Amino acid sequence: MTPRHRPLGRSPVRVTELAFGAAGIGNLFTPVTDARAAEAVAAAWESGVRYFDTAPHYGLGLSERRLGDALRALPRDEYTLSTKVGRLLEPAPAAGGDDLANGFAVPARHRRRWDFSARGVRRSIEDSLRRLGLDRIDIAYLHDPDDHLDQALGEAYPELERLRAEGVLGAIGVGMNQADPLVRFLRETDLDAVLLAGRYSLLDQRGLADLLPLAQRRGVGVVIGGVFNSGLLADPRPGATFDYTEAPADLLARATELKAVCERYGVPLRAAALRFPFGHPAVASVLVGTRDAVEVRDAAALLHHPVPAALWADLKERGLLPADVPTPPEPS
Repeated sequence: MTPRHRPLGRSPVRVTELAFGAAGIGNLFTPVTDARAAEAVAAAWESGVRYFDTAPHYGLGLSERRLGDALRALPRDEYTLSTKVGRLLEPAPAAGGDDLANGFAVPARHRRRWDFSARGVRRSIEDSLRRLGLDRIDIAYLHDPDDHLDQALGEAYPELERLRAEGVLGAIGVGMNQADPLVRFLRETDLDAVLLAGRYSLLDQRGLADLLPLAQRRGVGVVIGGVFNSGLLADPRPGATFDYTEAPADLLARATELKAVCERYGVPLRAAALRFPFGHPAVASVLVGTRDAVEVRDAAALLHHPVPAALWADLKERGLLPADVPTPPEPS
């Protein structure tokens, strides 16, 4: 499939509409074999995906190692790679057990240490490059600096600017699942990108209040993650999760109604969820976590499933979407 690229704000970096989220191949919740992880990356490439996102946090470095192994065989100038800083990995003094308490089915041979200092950021990038086995990173995101905002703004961000000037990075971003702190970064720094998880979906449009309009005005690219809100918008049923906990009854009912309306137009709910963020002009890419080739191909097909304008209008009329929320144009 031919890649469909978009500019990432004013930066020289370009991303594809669909981004490969590599937490899954870092054994998020359940183990994935090396072969299955490699097949997932290969399927993404075949499907036209050219933006791949990882982090040291994902599987205590396993995601970076597996992604690097798969990407090294591909033309470096043809894909965009992002990783994250803020958590350093250090050998665990008494290694044993697993990392499932942090969500990853891997041996707990390392521990994470929060560090948004300048020295910590530089070490994190060096460690990531070593695990990836690559010579540069296209985008580095400050990863979940919720409880470290002052240090992230005062120390980590300036160090990323220096690394960008040195050519180690192509762009600087911040990734969070809260919109308000990202607004502060937009106002106080010269970011290239923000990665907003879970706060701009069919069920949650908090990112629209301030973040997305400000990003558009400042020429900052937005990558949207969590479009399924951890499962509820993928398969709304009793026991489905919203932001990794069991969905409350009112949200389950809303998601079920969204699914019913979508089905009247012959559109899978997941296709509408994937397409929805592109109604806002600041959005450059949607990041989907996948763990095997089947999931990758499914996401790519759903992203390109036609979604008629009448569907968005119907959702607004029923009060399932705010009347003023921007929605994607009908495919040509």
